[in-house]
Amino acid sequence: MKELSLNILDIAQNSVKAGADTIRITLNENDDMLTIEITDNGCGMKKDFLESVTNPFTTTRTTRKVGLGIPLFMLAARQTGGELNISSRYKEDFPDSHGTEISASFYKNHLDFTPLGDIVSTMTVLIQGQPAIRWIFEHNTDKGAVTLDTDELKEVLGDIPLDTFEVITWIGGYLKEQYSEIGY
Repeated sequence: MKELSLNILDIAQNSVKAGADTIRITLNENDDMLTIEITDNGCGMKKDFLESVTNPFTTTRTTRKVGLGIPLFMLAARQTGGELNISSRYKEDFPDSHGTEISASFYKNHLDFTPLGDIVSTMTVLIQGQPAIRWIFEHNTDKGAVTLDTDELKEVLGDIPLDTFEVITWIGGYLKEQYSEIGY
């Protein structure tokens, strides 16, 4: 993928398919490193599936037998000298604390570092596509943070759905404004 934000979109869609109602996307960035964490409270993965999930021929899809999202995300991290870690707790084994956490670290100064890309559009697409999910977004940098929690928006908006054009447009502008304030 040409942008890490597209990897985030893909991994977050996996969380949606896993039945998560809360998905947290956290980016921690300094001059040298970018760490991306995606955490959900979906059904989690069985141990045997978790052990093979980085294999491109492991997928839950029925339309094709190839799943490249996680393997490509891992490759993007490893190409920079970083790493990808996945932990998951399967719902049947952990009925009260199930879900998955994916963490990838990237060395930004490496020649093969893939740029973050348009994270604002990624977040607005995710929210528009799944407005019932609680999306928690944080991008922490040395200059400041950009944050968004859709539960806070729902509290203010009341009956107005998050996926209306005006709300999605406002969310995009709100994130862009925060990025502008920290000089990103």
